[in-house]
Amino acid sequence: MQGIGTDTRAVRVASAGQAFFAATMMGLGVVGLVQRDFTPTWGGVPAGMPGYHALVDVTAVVSVALGAGLFWRRTEAVASRVLLGSFLAWLVVFRAPAVVRAPAATGAWWAAGDTAVMAAAAWVLYTWFAGDWDRRRFGFAVGSGGARLAMVLYGLGLIPFGVAHFTYLARTVSMVPSWLPWHLAWACVTGGAFIVAGVAVIVGVCGRLAAALAALQLGLFTLLVWGPVVVAGPDASQWAEFVSSWALTAGAWMVADSYREVPWLAVGTR
Repeated sequence: MQGIGTDTRAVRVASAGQAFFAATMMGLGVVGLVQRDFTPTWGGVPAGMPGYHALVDVTAVVSVALGAGLFWRRTEAVASRVLLGSFLAWLVVFRAPAVVRAPAATGAWWAAGDTAVMAAAAWVLYTWFAGDWDRRRFGFAVGSGGARLAMVLYGLGLIPFGVAHFTYLARTVSMVPSWLPWHLAWACVTGGAFIVAGVAVIVGVCGRLAAALAALQLGLFTLLVWGPVVVAGPDASQWAEFVSSWALTAGAWMVADSYREVPWLAVGTR
């Protein structure tokens, strides 16, 4: 991150995580335009809502534009701010009401967690580009309220992923690659790992390790679980799961990158 505040290049990439996240946002927009429907990241809109298809197009175009804007020095701060606002608005307008209507429904919490992870990633970028980054102080400037809220939001987003492993245990077990032994154990361990990682990030104990392992786990899900399905020819539901897993991997990587100067086992650095 050294030099992020004084870099004068037109195109600036603060980290590999930023590049992957920005490219993923552009990809989500392209998929939305091709499918003429919301991708899972932008899901939750009632099908009968007036202006549904117009909102699909607007969201897709905005995703492409903001993703591209994250690569350019003159637009990165604005793009990250608008993206953060968009995800937070989506969380409040579309995800939270679903949780309120069905508070015991794991799917509603999962969807809210999806948006929370993406919002946290956008928040990290906004904090970077707003200048609230101090490499000498091991990451986000001490006392940064925005950074702390981003981490809490991210941790809260991870927890429903873990809970879903247990509430949909049979399905989770069926998704474990056939060449791995002990399918039930893998399903339980990975579910527990998401919950523990979420709590660790929230309380600030071994946050870097927790964030990195969560990102790795999401990436492995995308590669080992959904990769073969996509190669074999997915149906609409499987394709949506793949796109969602890819986007969450990008968001998790972005958050994990924010810890890159924090000691692996640090306590209370955020």
